[in-house]
Amino acid sequence: MSDKIEAMLRQAITDARSAGDLPAFEVDELGVERPADSSNGDWTSTVALRSARPAHMSPARIASAIVAHMPESPSLSRVEIAGPGFINFYLSAASNNEVFRTICEQGEDYGRSNLGGGAKYQVEFISANPVGPLHIGHGRWAALGDSLCNVLEHAGYDVEREYYINDHGSQMDVFGHSISKRYLQLLGIMAEHGCSADDAREVLLADRAAFVGDAEDERPDDHPLMDQFNAALGGNAYGGDYIVDLAFRFYALDGDSRRDDSEDARCASFRERGYQMMLESIRDTCHTARCDFDVWFSERTLYEKGEDGSSPVDRALAKLDELGYLYRDDEGALWFHSTAFGDDKDRVLIKTNGEYTYFASDVAYHWNKFQRVGHVIDIWGADHHGYIQRVESACDALGYPGEFEVLLGQLVNLLRNGTPVRMSKRKGTMVTFEELLDEVGVDATRYTLISKSSNQMIDFDIEQAKKQDNTNPVYYVQYAHARICSILRRGAGVTAEEAVEQGMDAVAARAVGSDYDLGLLTEPVELTLARKLSEFPAVVEGCARDRAPFRLTHYAEELASDFHAFYTVCQVLPGKDRPVEPALSRARLAAVDAARRVLALTLGLIGVSAPQSM
Repeated sequence: MSDKIEAMLRQAITDARSAGDLPAFEVDELGVERPADSSNGDWTSTVALRSARPAHMSPARIASAIVAHMPESPSLSRVEIAGPGFINFYLSAASNNEVFRTICEQGEDYGRSNLGGGAKYQVEFISANPVGPLHIGHGRWAALGDSLCNVLEHAGYDVEREYYINDHGSQMDVFGHSISKRYLQLLGIMAEHGCSADDAREVLLADRAAFVGDAEDERPDDHPLMDQFNAALGGNAYGGDYIVDLAFRFYALDGDSRRDDSEDARCASFRERGYQMMLESIRDTCHTARCDFDVWFSERTLYEKGEDGSSPVDRALAKLDELGYLYRDDEGALWFHSTAFGDDKDRVLIKTNGEYTYFASDVAYHWNKFQRVGHVIDIWGADHHGYIQRVESACDALGYPGEFEVLLGQLVNLLRNGTPVRMSKRKGTMVTFEELLDEVGVDATRYTLISKSSNQMIDFDIEQAKKQDNTNPVYYVQYAHARICSILRRGAGVTAEEAVEQGMDAVAARAVGSDYDLGLLTEPVELTLARKLSEFPAVVEGCARDRAPFRLTHYAEELASDFHAFYTVCQVLPGKDRPVEPALSRARLAAVDAARRVLALTLGLIGVSAPQSM
């Protein structure tokens, strides 16, 4: 409809000029948009305000000339001038309601656009080290990243989802040594007490539980094994229960055959196999959260030598050197001249001892990305804010200015009935993302984690998210969808079981039919529902353009509220002592079905299911 209004405005301006009512002036932007208050029309234009200076006329005179020459259209009931020169357009009931038919005809394609023009985008998110399970912070990146990809695809972008596996570096050795030490402790307990591996595992877990409960470390006698573990590794260890579980699994596979291995050999074995197990666990958790990736990219591959003896890291640094952006200091360290691109200081790539920095990996990794896609979006935690400029500088230097962007996400505060859930990095305690999904469910978890802008902290109350009443936003929206499905089933005369078998689209087609008159829908709540549904395409484009999929939760709740208001006022199906004209019933069923489709679309874009029954 906005295109039609723009066309009418341009015709009116042309006719006003021909009649001598307006001077010649350039008109680039007509400012056609939805007013926040529907009392100001269904659409409004600020063209008169924008044209005042080039036309050397007051906005009010310009608006009057445009409206005087506005062509007749059955789509409009009236056009009015408001305030200093706003031109407000009020749609006819038939035109306003036509969106119901459009949605029913387009189905899942409603709201699709060519905003992205098929541009190849890559979104990289989560990318947690494969040395432990995902936590709730990773869960937020999963919900944000996957939802953003869905929105970008609906807006016409070609999207690739990528997970960067940080499997190169010292953290992998720490992981291997942590499992190795727990394995030796397991064997020691079995030998000392003559017990089974199961019993020894319970001893280790009980000792760790005592350590976690001793917040101030005031009772070291209660947790000697944990203290021994930390002391043996110099405090640089992964101490969660999952490390004990991995050690137990390796005993089940290897028995005590690793006891006499050298520490390095035992560490290497446990590191590599433990890494594969953790990566499999991460993949499974992501899949459970409906967050599957197109590419799992291993950092290690950046250091693998090719036939020419060079690695991707070597080639990326050689490229920067060729471009003149590398230099060595007096001690032999290799530096990137990032200050040439706005960074506050130059960044080291290879240390004096020949060790590559993490930044060297990132340079090579992002160069690799740009060999595959045209634009890169990374989702990082807010604590990585200071890292953005150096990576952006490297991308600019490599020839991709403006094609790299970062979305920063704030933390998640986990609560239970308003009380913070205690977690400690030092103690190795956390609620895993998998545990949260198991307890709360995928729908409520994803909806809650995507419900606010990424630059805002989220208070995730486990008990609130589990509630099945209208105080829980996801339940409120899903209930609206289920209620609609119930209406359509009754309209079609089918059972819930038959609807599942036939599919709701077929049920809706049977209930609505193909012949319905949308001009019969004149109640204010009907017009409001149509207006809300017509906003969906613009909402999706805005979410894609601004990288803000959280807005879809707000839209879903507003749409659910508008539907409930519509259903309260408007009789859809005839009931006992409550007749309704068949033609009006069919028209309202079409409106109901359109609301169903858009609610399902909205929920689908954020990875939440749209149940037919609740």
